[in-house]
Amino acid sequence: MTQDLKIWIDGQLYSKDQAKISVFDHGVLYGDGVFEGIRVYDGCIFRLREHLERLWSSAHYLKLEIPMSYDGMVAALRETVRANGLKNGYIRLVVTRGIGDLGLDPRLCPRPTVFIIAAGIKMYPESDYENGLEVITVPTNRINLSAFNARVKSCNYINNIMAKMEGQLANVREAIMLNQDGFVVECTGDNVFIVKKGVLYTPPIYLGPLRGVTRDAIIELAQADGMTVKEEPFTRFEVYDADEMFLTGTAAEAIPVVKVDGRLIGKGTPGEITKKLIAKFREIVSKDGVMVD
Repeated sequence: MTQDLKIWIDGQLYSKDQAKISVFDHGVLYGDGVFEGIRVYDGCIFRLREHLERLWSSAHYLKLEIPMSYDGMVAALRETVRANGLKNGYIRLVVTRGIGDLGLDPRLCPRPTVFIIAAGIKMYPESDYENGLEVITVPTNRINLSAFNARVKSCNYINNIMAKMEGQLANVREAIMLNQDGFVVECTGDNVFIVKKGVLYTPPIYLGPLRGVTRDAIIELAQADGMTVKEEPFTRFEVYDADEMFLTGTAAEAIPVVKVDGRLIGKGTPGEITKKLIAKFREIVSKDGVMVD
């Protein structure tokens, strides 16, 4: 990757030092916007269609009109990745309500802002993938769906940030968030999977987790391998009693969990099903997407 990072903003590439967003942008003032995190593997933008479909759905929910076509967005993403010489890395695609004035009224913003960052990313050290994570459950609950639908990948991440800080205070890298009824929803930035007696479980979308692109890929891989996959509610009891556990996310990919709230999961080492699914995921990442060149 080139040293002089290039950022795409509203149709133009800027150097990192020159890439600016107005303080009157409602994405800055109120977190009013949507985003996608997308991976690049061996010059291939992974599952780009799924990411852009989610972006457009999130924007539609917020009555936020993306000021460019789908094909135009694909072209802008490819241009940004090429400009940064990125073969493996991470794209952050953001659409905000745009520049307006003080006040919540979205009508004050005549045109949304679009910007794209393409750079390297490293969520966890390799040792965590080899040995597994320790996580805790935190007091901050996931936002109730009646307040805001978690299917929207919103720029307002304060709920997740508060939970992340609670995990950091306990010296762990990730934290499990429950809903108001005590069901496991997701982690601060990742989806949750557990394995019990060969069956793969993950919280259903109606409980409030983000419908992760990596989550869906893992479900497809497990089903193709003949595994039973159940999207159904479960509590911390089922987590503690699980044979295996792992998390998924665009940046994290898939990573084992070996201890939750001080309790070992299974044997306290990454499980065989977890390791197999991680290996299968890594086999498809450079084949399932849009080539940059």
